[in-house]
Amino acid sequence: MLNFAEKNEYWSDKFKDLDLSDEEICSKEFEGCTFDRCNFSNTAFVRCVFTDCEFTDCNLSNSKIEYSQFSDVCFRDSKLIGIDWTKAAWSELIYNSPIKFYKSILNDSSFYGLCLQDLVLQECKALNVDFREGDLSHSNFTYTELQGSFFDNTNLSGVDFSEATDYNVDIHRNKLKNAKFSRFEAVRLLESLDIQLVD
Repeated sequence: MLNFAEKNEYWSDKFKDLDLSDEEICSKEFEGCTFDRCNFSNTAFVRCVFTDCEFTDCNLSNSKIEYSQFSDVCFRDSKLIGIDWTKAAWSELIYNSPIKFYKSILNDSSFYGLCLQDLVLQECKALNVDFREGDLSHSNFTYTELQGSFFDNTNLSGVDFSEATDYNVDIHRNKLKNAKFSRFEAVRLLESLDIQLVD
């Protein structure tokens, strides 16, 4: 078992097969670190800093990220179910998204009100995720399943929804200028127009 009490800063460390579920990790800094097949389910990260880190095949479901900071952090093939991303300490000077998700599961999570331009959710499963009131302009949602997710007063300008499925986006209540949709899935955008489609 790794003892994070030994030091507060970690640079370019490789963590593999850790099980720190239900633990609390406070005031630690990780820079250039990789986490492979680690279990952080129900873990509380309090005032931690992650910079240029990568999580691969990790379980962070129901983890808490209170006042923690993320910069250039990538999640691949990981489970991140039930995370409230609004609890993180986001910089007011974000010019592109500090987090990226590839082939990961983000069901039942919240990005409510966050400004995360250029966010990447590629080939992910994002069911019942709250994206309301946020700025997600120029993000990449390609090949992502979005059933039950919430978009309301969300800036989706320039977002790439190519091959994304099961989204419900009201064209009157969201900004969609220059957004990209697959032709057959784009029929979903007409649901907010109160019209009937016939074959």
